[in-house]
Amino acid sequence: MCLIWTIFGIFTFWHVGYQYIGKSYFDSENFQHEIDNFTAELGPLVINVPKAEDLKNKIEITQTEIEDHRNYYGTLGQQIDNIKAQYEQRIQEAIDANATELKTKLETERDNKIKDITANFEDDEHVRKKILAEKEVLIDKYIKDVQSEAKNFEKNFDYWSYELKNTETGKTYRAGDVTESSAYKIKYTERNPLYAGNISNNFRDTFYRTETYVNVDDLYETTEYTGVLTISKKAVQTLGVMQDYSRFHRNQYTFFLVWLTSIVTAFFVWRGRKGLLQTVKDMKEKEILTKVKFDFQVVLVLITGFIYLIASQVVFESIEYTYEYNYQHNYVRYILDLAFKLGVLFVIGSAFFVQLIWLYTRVDTLKKLEENVKSSYLWSLGDSMTDLFINRSIALHSIVMLAAAFFGGGSLVASMLRGGAFQVLVLGLCTFVGVPALIVFLSRMGYLNRIMKDTKDMAEGRLNRDVKVKGKSPLAGHAENLNHLREGVRTSMHQQAKSERLKTELITNVSHDLRTPLTSIITYTDLLKNPTITDEERQQYIHILDKKSERLKVLIEDLFEVSKMASGNIELQRSRVDLTQLIQQAVGEHKEDLSQSRLDLRMTMPHDPIYAYVDGQKWWRLIDNLIVNVLKYALEGTRVYVTLKRTADGDAEFTVKNVAKYEISEDADELFERFKRADASRHTEGSGLGLAIAQSIVDLHGARMTIDVDGDLFKVTVRISAV
Repeated sequence: MCLIWTIFGIFTFWHVGYQYIGKSYFDSENFQHEIDNFTAELGPLVINVPKAEDLKNKIEITQTEIEDHRNYYGTLGQQIDNIKAQYEQRIQEAIDANATELKTKLETERDNKIKDITANFEDDEHVRKKILAEKEVLIDKYIKDVQSEAKNFEKNFDYWSYELKNTETGKTYRAGDVTESSAYKIKYTERNPLYAGNISNNFRDTFYRTETYVNVDDLYETTEYTGVLTISKKAVQTLGVMQDYSRFHRNQYTFFLVWLTSIVTAFFVWRGRKGLLQTVKDMKEKEILTKVKFDFQVVLVLITGFIYLIASQVVFESIEYTYEYNYQHNYVRYILDLAFKLGVLFVIGSAFFVQLIWLYTRVDTLKKLEENVKSSYLWSLGDSMTDLFINRSIALHSIVMLAAAFFGGGSLVASMLRGGAFQVLVLGLCTFVGVPALIVFLSRMGYLNRIMKDTKDMAEGRLNRDVKVKGKSPLAGHAENLNHLREGVRTSMHQQAKSERLKTELITNVSHDLRTPLTSIITYTDLLKNPTITDEERQQYIHILDKKSERLKVLIEDLFEVSKMASGNIELQRSRVDLTQLIQQAVGEHKEDLSQSRLDLRMTMPHDPIYAYVDGQKWWRLIDNLIVNVLKYALEGTRVYVTLKRTADGDAEFTVKNVAKYEISEDADELFERFKRADASRHTEGSGLGLAIAQSIVDLHGARMTIDVDGDLFKVTVRISAV
C-alpha cells in the first residue's frame, strides 16, 4: 500500500505539480488567461470605445479597390449587355401586355443602372463614394455590436474594480471601489502603462464576413492608461464570483498532503523493499501463472497495468474536479466516494505489482528470457505461419479450401459411422458444401495456370496481350498487377527506344552543326594560302572566316551553357524584378528585326507591374531566345503575339504565339531537346539550343514552360509565381 501511494504521489506530481508548487491562484494559467481577456476587451468595450465618425475618417480607399469594384462583373460592355439582357424579356412582356407604365418604369430603371455603371468607368470619385458607403455601413454595424456587448461585459466582470486615467486626455474611468482590501492588484504606471486598443478582437469578424474589405489595422490604435486594477477580497468570497479561486486552494492543500504523505510512504517502501520482494516471490499463487505461456502472462500484466493507470486517473480526477461539480457541501458523500475509489486503486495496484514481480522472477536472466520467448504461443505460431503467408492471397485460398475439405471429409466419416437418416443429412451437406468448393478450387487452379502461362510469355518478351482479369479474387488482383507491370515494361522500352533515337540524333546534329562552319574555315584558310589571290578576295575570305568562327563560337558557348544548366552547376542571382518592364525592354530590342522580317508584333501587357523573384539576366536570356526563335521560324507577313498577364492562381503567365513557316510534325515536347529544330532540313541559322536553354532557365527557377502546336500555330507559355 505504501508503494502504491508513493507511485500515486509521483503520478499526481507529474500531472499538476507545476501548477501548485510555489504558486497562488493568481499565478495560475486560468487566472492569467482571464486577465488577458479582461484587459483586451476593457479598452474597446468600456474605456477606449471609438466613435463611428473617427473610424470612418480613417478609411482609406486604394486605386486597386476602385478597379476591383469597377470590374467585378466584367468590362463596361459586358456589364451593360448583362443589364440589357436582364430587362429585355421583362420589357417585352410589358409591351405585349400593353402595360405602358410598367414598360416606362422598367426602361427608366434599366437606364439608371446603365448610367450608374457608365459613371463607374468614367469617374473614380463615383466609385470611391460607393465603396466608402459600404465600409461605413460595416463600421456602424461594428459600433452597434460593441455597444450591445459592453453591457454583458460589465455584468460578467463586475467583480473587477479599476481606476484608470487616460494619459493623453486626463479622463479617468472608474468601476467599483479600488480602496477596498484587495486579493489581487495590478498597478499601471507611466513607465509600464496599460495599452488599451480600440477594436475588439471578438468582433473583428464583423469586418471579415463580407465581400467589402476593411483593413482593421488602419482603424486600430492603442491608448495608454495609468491606474489600478483590483479584485477585492469581498468579491472573491462572494458566491458565484471567482469560483476557481476556492477550488484552486482546496486542490493545492489536498495535493500538498498527497505529496507529503507519499514522501513518508516512500521511506517505508525503501526500508521494506527486500522483505516485500521476498514475500511476493514466496507466494504459492505464483505457481498458477508459471504453468501458462510467457506471452499470456505478459498480456495479463499489461491489462492489469492499464486498469491500474485508469484507476489512478479516476482518483486524480476525483481530487481535482469531482468535488466541485458533484459533491458541493456534501463532504461525507465525497469522502466515501473517494475512499471507495482509493480502495479499488490499492487492490488493482497490488495485483499489478505482484504480477510484475512474478514476471520479473520468471525472466530475471537473459537465458530465462530467451527460453520463455521461444516457448511462447506467438513464437510457435510465427514459425508455423511465416511460410504460409509469404503470399497472403494464396494463404487465404488454402485456408478456405482446407476448411471445406476437412468439413466434407469429417462429415463423410461421421455419416459412415452413424448411418441411417443422419447419413443422408451428412451426404447432403457434403454435396452442398464440398461440390461447390471443388468447382471453385478447380476453376481457380485453371485460372492460376493461365496466369502462369501469360507470365511466361511476358518474360519471353511477348507483351502484346493483357493477362485476363476474372472477378475480384486475389488471383484477379495478381493478374491486374501483372498487366500494370507489362504496361510499365512497354513504356520503359518505348522511352528507352526514344532515348536512343534522341541520342543518335543529338550526335548527328552536333556533328553536322559543328562540321559545317569548321569545313568553311578549313576551306577558306587554304584559299588564303594562295599568294595569287587579290586583296579584295582576301578581304572577302577573311570576312567569311570571321563569320564562320563567330558561328562556331556561338555553337560551342551555347552547348556549354545548356550543359552547365542541365547539371545544375549554376547559381541564380534572384531579385524582385518587374516582369512587365523586363519583357517590354527585351522584346523592344528586336522590334526592328521583327519589322525587317515582315512580322507584325502585337504586345499585350498589364497596366500594373507584375513582380517575381528571378535572375534578371537569365530571364532576359529566356525572353531573348523565344523572340529569336520567332525571328527564325515565323512565317513572313503574319502576326506575333506577346502577352503577359496574372492568372487566377496569382502566377505570372508569359506567352509567345506565332505561325510557323515550317511544318511541325514532330512531338512538340522534343523541341526542348538539344539541337532540335522545327526545320528538319536545318537551313536556318542557330545552334538548335534556344529552347533547350530556355527550358533549363525555367527549370532552375522552379517555373513551368509548355509548347502547344495546333497545325501551324506555335505557342510557348511560361508560368512563374508572382509576388
